Order: sequence, then structure tokens, then C-alpha cells
Amino acid sequence: MNIVTPDGLVYNHHATLVVVKTTAGELGLMAKHEPVVAPLTIGEVRVRRVDNPGHEDAIAVNGGFMEMSDNVASIVADSAERERDIDLSRAEAARTRAQRRIEAAKAHDDVDELQRAQVSLQRAINRIHVKTGK
Repeated sequence: MNIVTPDGLVYNHHATLVVVKTTAGELGLMAKHEPVVAPLTIGEVRVRRVDNPGHEDAIAVNGGFMEMSDNVASIVADSAERERDIDLSRAEAARTRAQRRIEAAKAHDDVDELQRAQVSLQRAINRIHVKTGK
């Protein structure tokens, strides 16, 4: 299982189970799963590692796509951050900024800015969820 962003490799471990959030819903993949390509939404990726079966790694992923081929799951994401690397106070500040931007966009009837702010809010909430497990 590996996750790559434009900034480089974010995650790379052997896994027994990978769960991703696709545009069609959650998708779980185990070893020897048939080949598949799926577009991803903003969401949490959960990975049960071979070397630590009682633990799941959590990674905040912001869109992209996932491919399962030749018994390897790969994610190419716009951005991704492992749970251990998420700065909770920074994510909470991003949520607050996005909420303010949403209110300002509504007040000015700015549809484009409203959409961008809503995506920013989703990303911040996803990072908070991955970090806190809530």
C-alpha cells in the first residue's frame, strides 16, 4: 500500500486491509483483490498493516484516485497526511478560517468562493477526524 502526492511519498507499508472513501462509498480491499481503479473523495484511508495487525494507520486524503493492481494498492492524492503528522491546532484553525470564509461568501453571494471555502472546511474536518478518531 502506498500513497503519493505531488510532494512525494506519504505512506508505504505492506497491508492486509485498506479501506478508502470513493465517490461511490467506502471500499475495502484485501490481498489479491481484483484490479480496480476508483476516484476518491476527501476522507480517511484506513490501513491494517501486516507487521501490526491489531492496529490501523489512519491517513487524511484529499481527493485523488486509488488503483489496485498486481496485489498492490496505490493512491495518488492531491494531498495526504498521516494521523501522527497532523497538527490538531492548525487543523482547527483551518476549520475556523473556512467557516468564516463561508459566511463571507454567503454575505457577498459569491458562489465560487463559497464552493472553495466548503472544500477547505471538508478538508479541515477530515484532518480533525483522522487525528482525533471522532
